[in-house]
Amino acid sequence: MSSMSSPVTVDPAKRLSSEERREQILSAALAVFGARGYVGTTTDQVAKAAGVSQPYVVRLFGSKETLFLEALGEATEVLLRAFRAALADDDGTPVEKRIGTAYVELLRVRGLHQTMSHAYLLGSHPVIGPAARRGFAKVWRFFRDEAGFDADKARSFLAEGMLINTMIGLRLVDDYGDDDSVTEMFRSCFPTELPNVLDVIPRSVDPW
Repeated sequence: MSSMSSPVTVDPAKRLSSEERREQILSAALAVFGARGYVGTTTDQVAKAAGVSQPYVVRLFGSKETLFLEALGEATEVLLRAFRAALADDDGTPVEKRIGTAYVELLRVRGLHQTMSHAYLLGSHPVIGPAARRGFAKVWRFFRDEAGFDADKARSFLAEGMLINTMIGLRLVDDYGDDDSVTEMFRSCFPTELPNVLDVIPRSVDPW
């Protein structure tokens, strides 16, 4: 589902295949779950964002829990595909810089970072918790086994990623330029990508 982008758009005149419709619903699910969290989201909200009926969403996915699991799994795979593409595209730039840029570019997939963050807060959930742990471990193994990072570098990279996720979830961009601490944080985290980040990062007035 690497074609997912933000915001979710629906062309009612276009007939979609069942697979295209499924991807459209997952794209909407990422956006809505990312903004509202698992508990705060309903299948009706996802259906409206995707431009389909709520019974259609239930028919395809069965339950909100299953839909969230599918969205989380897709988010993890989209993340890893982006990282692997950056790893393979050796243009002489340090690998950590290429992967970091890929992570920032995924802001265009609305809700991806936030949905993963919401999942990581559901560790005690009997179904979502194990899935979130497996996904988190897969990302760690990518850094260790594929990117060749040692444990310290993998830890540092994940820690910065979690900081960025927190900034996104807080809609901290609302205070950029007004709060010196927030402004400094953004400039430190996005030294070269800041204009692009400010253009695509979600704000508190956005529906997701």
